[in-house]
Amino acid sequence: MKTRDLAYVALFAALTAALGLLPAIPVAALPVPITAQTLGVMLAGAVLGAKRGFLALLLFLVLVAVGLPVLSGGRGGLSVFVGPSAGFLYSWPVAAFVTGLLVELLWRRLNVATALLATVVGGIGVVYAIGIPFISLYADTSLAAAATGSLVFVPGDLVKAVVAAVLAVAVRRAYPVIERPRRAAATP
Repeated sequence: MKTRDLAYVALFAALTAALGLLPAIPVAALPVPITAQTLGVMLAGAVLGAKRGFLALLLFLVLVAVGLPVLSGGRGGLSVFVGPSAGFLYSWPVAAFVTGLLVELLWRRLNVATALLATVVGGIGVVYAIGIPFISLYADTSLAAAATGSLVFVPGDLVKAVVAAVLAVAVRRAYPVIERPRRAAATP
């Protein structure tokens, strides 16, 4: 990786940590709070692309694991990787990767609508697909009940997806971090 790539990875890990400074909103029915940090996940993928977005969130999780209090509410350490919200944490690098991959695939026609598609599929769909089973497992509830309870997250996550899509398109226009996909070189 180039130094510039490492700087981008570190910057988006720091951005995700900074979003953890916003207070979490507890949800009465679930042991998982609403946080702003999934916005960092969506932005990392949509702005940096699949590989660097994945690495940014992986770096963030390493910082959490070594005990830095960078999660919402000042949490950190290995204990957060076991429990109802652990699945959401595990999903973040994967979600950033999927979001970034979709943005890369849609790069030539990237606009707010296509970027929104990428942030919704990666930043919401992947996060829920991995996070909800952990709620079910650790809260000793059915998968259907965990999924139904998680619907409370959808409105806020949709707002974050729209913000991430708008910012990703603005960054693409002003200072594209993702390189344009190269056409395959014609072989003689």
